[in-house]
Amino acid sequence: MTIIIFLNYSDRMDEDLKALEDKLSQLISLCAELRGENAKLRADLGAMESDTVSLKANMAQASERIERLMRTLP
Repeated sequence: MTIIIFLNYSDRMDEDLKALEDKLSQLISLCAELRGENAKLRADLGAMESDTVSLKANMAQASERIERLMRTLP
């Protein structure tokens, strides 16, 4: 009778370990996916920051041109 109890305990323990292993695999996959997403977001942010600098420069040039034109108007 003790052997049967031990085998049941062992089976439950194996099931628990398998469930833990599955959850760890999912966690590892999720971490890898999030790292990739994070890298993409960083690259996107860098590109947007560069675009912002460029757009601000264009706006400054446009403002200067408008001011020049306004000075030439009677």
